[in-house]
Amino acid sequence: MLFYLTMLNLAKFLKDNPPTIKEGEVDEVTTFTAVEAWKHSNFLCGNSILNGLSNTVYEVHSVKKIAKESWTSLDHKYKAEDAGTKKFLVSKFLNFVMVDSKLVVNQVQELQLIIHGILAEGMMISESFQVVTIIEKLPAT
Repeated sequence: MLFYLTMLNLAKFLKDNPPTIKEGEVDEVTTFTAVEAWKHSNFLCGNSILNGLSNTVYEVHSVKKIAKESWTSLDHKYKAEDAGTKKFLVSKFLNFVMVDSKLVVNQVQELQLIIHGILAEGMMISESFQVVTIIEKLPAT
């Protein structure tokens, strides 16, 4: 979505606040025109964001008047979900236990899938740490 808004030259409305009209400005017509242009572009930006949302999420964010508010709200929501996903994967990795009742090869593959998920989320785990972890999690027999 950010790339799309950048292509439309609307991404700046995700960070900028609306312009304000100060009393006693020299050229009120130019200021009024600038404010109206900002409102129009903000409208386009906000509705472009809403267009990409599912119906249930749309209902929550359609009441926002400024694109920046919608973007900030969505950013917080999905960054929190992203952090939750990372926390879940790390927890799964740390709590992984190998048992005698399953083949070691299958359990190592399962652990490697968890490690791959962690790496896919952008977190780094050194190879030496991965190897030591696998050896440490082997059942003591």
